[in-house]
Amino acid sequence: MSHFMRVAVAALLIGLTIAGSGTGSRAADAAKVALVIGNAKYPDNEFVLNEAANDAQDVAEELKRDGFAVDRQTNLTGDAMRQALDRFYARIERGSVALIFFDGFGIQSNRQTYLLPVDAQIWTEPDVSRDGFNLDAILGEMNVRGAAIKIALVDAGRRNPFERRFRRYSAGLAPVIAPSNSLVLYSTALGAVVGSGKTDRSLFVTELLREIRAPNISAEQALTNTKNGVVGATNREQVPWLSSSLTTEFAFAGTIVRPPDGNGPDKTPSKPELQKPEQQAVCKAAQPDAAPSPSELARDPVINDLTRKIGANPNDAVSRYKRGQVYAIKRAYALAMQDFDAVIRSDPKDAEALNNRCWARAATGDLQAALADCNLALQINPGLSDALDSRGLVNLKLGRTADAIKDYTGAIQRNPRSSSSLFGRGIASRRSGSDGSMDIDLAKSMDPNIAKEFAGYGVAECVP
Repeated sequence: MSHFMRVAVAALLIGLTIAGSGTGSRAADAAKVALVIGNAKYPDNEFVLNEAANDAQDVAEELKRDGFAVDRQTNLTGDAMRQALDRFYARIERGSVALIFFDGFGIQSNRQTYLLPVDAQIWTEPDVSRDGFNLDAILGEMNVRGAAIKIALVDAGRRNPFERRFRRYSAGLAPVIAPSNSLVLYSTALGAVVGSGKTDRSLFVTELLREIRAPNISAEQALTNTKNGVVGATNREQVPWLSSSLTTEFAFAGTIVRPPDGNGPDKTPSKPELQKPEQQAVCKAAQPDAAPSPSELARDPVINDLTRKIGANPNDAVSRYKRGQVYAIKRAYALAMQDFDAVIRSDPKDAEALNNRCWARAATGDLQAALADCNLALQINPGLSDALDSRGLVNLKLGRTADAIKDYTGAIQRNPRSSSSLFGRGIASRRSGSDGSMDIDLAKSMDPNIAKEFAGYGVAECVP
């Protein structure tokens, strides 16, 4: 049994016996401790997440007003984040309320959510569990330390710079296996992401602060109202995920007013979800982001670090492959293919490198060469879902819609959360005369930027 599984099992068992967790018990007078983390400056990201730092400060100030002893931290490395969590655990008293707020980048792996420090070095799936912090384990440790109420508020469902290095889609966050008497709120739906905008405050935290300041309503109702507020403000484009096993009455602000009959908390009605107006479907062509200039690439810290390693060892195929991935993600396809060429010369049977070169060639329109790369990658590794996804793009651009649908379907069977494969299959279905709206809508719900990404490959969502 793994360490994380042991923690989760212990959390579930202890959660059944914590004093004061029975229905109707109160936590108004319990000690309240919080760890608030705003990770804004990830070197691998193109810009600073200003909203993460600002939101963390605003949340910390509000929690202090609500009686929490708050430790606010920003831009934590892995070591610093581990130390902050250890300090947080040490402050938890038996019967207390323990809350963690995290704003930054999160990622899921093996159906678990990981919160990422700013120095995370993630290039492959195993790197996630090595450098990330498992949310299930954090909640489990809060429970083991004796917290009667466990609360996790996570604004981390952003499209991040890490996932596309080892998968073709942004998978968002996974459901948490929380101990009893817990509240968990994500800013986005499970498996969905929102684009990282250059804003000063996030809508999610704006709604959250408004609701937890409201007096005399339960914490669970405040988070439900937060969810409904975001849903209404975005016309259902962003739907937060809420999980509750709370059986203890608790309010962020003040106490819960009970109705005259004394049967339970007086829960303020939640905000009505705004209904999306009926509109005639209009297809607006997405416009791709401009490719970075040579000077922008030259300033990229990840590229610079990899270039330094290659300069010290020209035979460093791993660094060349990683740099090729970064170039391809940034749409510097010519430079990406130079690196993939070098990797393939050193190992002609490197299926991952062949797949990535196929993808880069497909994006630039070198379709026959791309097809040869994808076919060879799948010959070497028939189960490589990313190569099926890449070949689907090639066939889509070649006008072979039946072959594209077959490739994308094969990729989806291996990876049902692939927004790239779902979107591609939806477009191929439309071009073949079928209705691909379900695939397209699902892909957009998981990745709001997927149409823009395909536009960068020369594939428009709109079908003439």
